[in-house]
Amino acid sequence: MKFVLDTSIFVNPEIRGRFGKSPSEAMREFLRYAEKLFGKVEFYMPPGIYREVMHFVDDESLRPHIELYIVKKPPNVHEIKIPAFVVYELIDDIRRRTDKGLRVAESAVRESVIETDNVDKIIQKLRRNYRKALREGIVDSKEDFELILLAMELDATIVSADVGILTWAQKMGIKWVDASTFRDVLEGLVEKLTGSDPSKRSQVE
Repeated sequence: MKFVLDTSIFVNPEIRGRFGKSPSEAMREFLRYAEKLFGKVEFYMPPGIYREVMHFVDDESLRPHIELYIVKKPPNVHEIKIPAFVVYELIDDIRRRTDKGLRVAESAVRESVIETDNVDKIIQKLRRNYRKALREGIVDSKEDFELILLAMELDATIVSADVGILTWAQKMGIKWVDASTFRDVLEGLVEKLTGSDPSKRSQVE
């Protein structure tokens, strides 16, 4: 069994709370499960995702364990083939989002003409709504795309809380787990594959 891990597991405050209060605490707790599952379950990260995570994990004592239990691997971008429908879907999605962005901008212009004293608030609202229209629910970074490609290559399960990543995983027939349930999944795997108590202390302390 293989999992490809996203940054959100350790960085997103709402998600990492299942593992720990800080990115380092969340990583330490995850590694406890990874240690118990070693040799039975494999965990991967593309290099870009790994760099993002390590930017937030500041406990150097964890690095040897991270190197042992999380495999850093880039997708083989020269060999992986993407179905043509993905390009069609992406073009349609970009066109829809561009139209939404234009409508958001038009609304902000009309609002600024009426409320000339609240220009700063209108700009803030424009940025928030524009970002939501163009970026929410889409794969909008190289790191996100690498995550999807690596899962395709390995026939692995993506673990993420990113709506865009999970949406495209579904479209492309890639297995996925919502990061909010990942700890429950790990506990179930420890019990099923090792027969041990998931709460038992490990060497990653």
